[in-house]
Amino acid sequence: MKGQDRKAAVAAYKERKVVAGVYAVHCLPTGQRWIGRTPDLSTVQNRLWFTLRQGTNPHRSLQAAWSERGAESFAFEEVERLEEETVGYIRDRVLKDRLSYWCATFDAEAI
Repeated sequence: MKGQDRKAAVAAYKERKVVAGVYAVHCLPTGQRWIGRTPDLSTVQNRLWFTLRQGTNPHRSLQAAWSERGAESFAFEEVERLEEETVGYIRDRVLKDRLSYWCATFDAEAI
């Protein structure tokens, strides 16, 4: 990638719209779910899958299930998106509340 192309790619990345929300990692064979919250839904799956492949995910039950079953047994799901206008400190509180709600709904573990 040339210098100008790289600068354009970095600028486009910085200008993209970031959508916060709640997501689920679902173990298809067992039906087990883990629910998490993030300020950027577009990047969280890549981060999670990387830590799981490396064996460094801090959530022991998720890492153990991944190590036992393998990547092909897992699915990533967006559960809920927040409105874009939500201010940072309000967004964090709303994400925390929604995480609790979805954990209770799916009988899932929070991550």
